[in-house]
Amino acid sequence: QVQLVESGGGLVQAGGSLRLSCTASGSIFSVMDWYHQAPGKQRELVATISGGRTNYAEPVRGRFTISRGNAKNTMYLQMNSLKPEDTAVYYCHVLNYGRDLWGQGTQVTVSS
Repeated sequence: QVQLVESGGGLVQAGGSLRLSCTASGSIFSVMDWYHQAPGKQRELVATISGGRTNYAEPVRGRFTISRGNAKNTMYLQMNSLKPEDTAVYYCHVLNYGRDLWGQGTQVTVSS
């Protein structure tokens, strides 16, 4: 059974950095995404990595970097210059045979 496990969230001051990790057990996916969901808001796409290509939501472009590990079942999100509005639960996501597969989420809290 394929599972996604995130780690690396935490509490950081505005301007700080965090690195999130996602490990997929049981398979390797060519396309992997990070989403986040702030309290009372819908889940939103943050960044996508597909092969060697990356794409970012406008609010994080230039501050966040998505990457793959040497073990292709891992994915990272380096978050720099964090802002209070980045506070959310961050989720790793893939499509597994056409179905959405989500990790359990990791909380990121940015204090002002």
